Amino acid sequence: MIGSPTGAGVATEKTGPLAGLKVIEMAGLGPVPLAALMLSEMGAEVLRIERADAGQPLPDLRQEYDLDRHGRSILELDLKRPEAADLLLRLAAGADLLIEGFRPGVMERLGLGPDVVLQCNPGLVYGRLTGFGQDGPLSARAGHDITYLAYAGLLHAIGRQDAPPVPPLNLVADQGGGALMLLAGVLAALVQRSRTGKGQVIDASMIEGASMLAAPIHAYMAAGLWSDWRGDNLFDSGAPFYDTYETADAKHIAVGCLEPRFFAEFARLLPLADHFVGGQYDKSLWPAMRAAIAGRVREKPRDEWAELFAATDACVAPVLSLVEARHHPHNRARQSFVRSGQLERPSPAPRFSQSPQTLAEMPTPAHREPASILTRFGLRKDEIETLAKAGVLGR
Repeated sequence: MIGSPTGAGVATEKTGPLAGLKVIEMAGLGPVPLAALMLSEMGAEVLRIERADAGQPLPDLRQEYDLDRHGRSILELDLKRPEAADLLLRLAAGADLLIEGFRPGVMERLGLGPDVVLQCNPGLVYGRLTGFGQDGPLSARAGHDITYLAYAGLLHAIGRQDAPPVPPLNLVADQGGGALMLLAGVLAALVQRSRTGKGQVIDASMIEGASMLAAPIHAYMAAGLWSDWRGDNLFDSGAPFYDTYETADAKHIAVGCLEPRFFAEFARLLPLADHFVGGQYDKSLWPAMRAAIAGRVREKPRDEWAELFAATDACVAPVLSLVEARHHPHNRARQSFVRSGQLERPSPAPRFSQSPQTLAEMPTPAHREPASILTRFGLRKDEIETLAKAGVLGR
C-alpha cells in the first residue's frame, strides 16, 4: 500500500490497492469526478469539497444516480472566507493527494495553489486537470471534449469520408485524455513519493492527453501508413473489413477482421467471393468488397449474424445499445455491470487479484457530517465546534 510519508490519517475499512490513501477532490464536473470515483473504488478515502452555495449542478439528477458524489465524504465550504481556506490547508496537510479541475489561477486566487499547499505538506501530490494546460495562449479558454479534440486534430479524423466529423460522445478528451491521464500521472507521482518522500504537481491537460492516445496514429502517418483524410484508413471506416453494416432489421453488426486469417474466416461464413480474400489489402478492390459485404449483411437480422459468428475469430459483433450491453451473456457472466439501488452501472475497473475494489455507494447523511469528516483528518472537537459556530462549515 502507498501510504502517507507524514503518517497522517486513520486507515479506513475500505478494500482495494489504495486503501488508507486520503484524497481531496475539489468539486467540479466531468473528468475529475470520474477520476475521484475510480480512486474511491480502488480503496482511497475521498473527501469532496463543494461550494457552500453551489447547489445541485444537474437539478434533475437524483442522488442515487449522481456518480459525481458516490463513494465520497462531502464537505461544503465557502473558500472565499479565509477561515475556510485555512481549514482546507489543514485538511491538505493530512492528505496524500489533491485533485482539481479549475481553470488556471483559480486555486491560486483562493490562496490554495500548489506553492502554498505543498509548504503545508511537502509529500502531497497535487493533480491539476484542465483543457489546455496551466499555460499557453489558450490556457484560460473554456471548452469541452469536442473543443479539445478539434485542437488536437482528432475530431478531424473521426467520421466518414465526405461527411462531417462525428463527436465520439465525451469519451476521448474528457474521460480518456482527461480522467485516465490524470490518474496515470498522480499514481506515478505517488510511486515516486514512496521512494523520495516528496510530492509534486501534475499538469494534465485534455488536449495533450487525447493527443497521447493517438500517438500510434501519428507514428503511422510518419511512416506513410496513414493519411490525414478522414475515412481513408484502417480504423476510421476506410477499410471495408473494419466498419459497421446495417442488417435486415435496421440494426448493425461491427466487422473488425484486420488480420488475413480472421478475414478469411469472415469471408467463408458470410460468404464472400474468394478473390476478395486474396486481395484483402488491395485498395482498388475495397469499393466492390464493401458493396458485397453490405448487400449480404442486409439479408439477415442482427442477432442471426451474431449467432453465426459467435464461436469464431472472425471479429464480428452485434452493435448493442447501452441497455442491451448490460444483459449480454458475457457481461452477465463477468458481472461487468452491477446494481446499486435503482442504478445499474459498470462495475469498478480494472480488477485486482489480491485487493478487491469497493463499490462506491450513494453518500449517506454520515458522509456529509462535518464533525465526523474533520475528526478523521485530525481536528479536535473544540476546533470543529469553533468552525461550526463561525459559520465556516456549510452544514
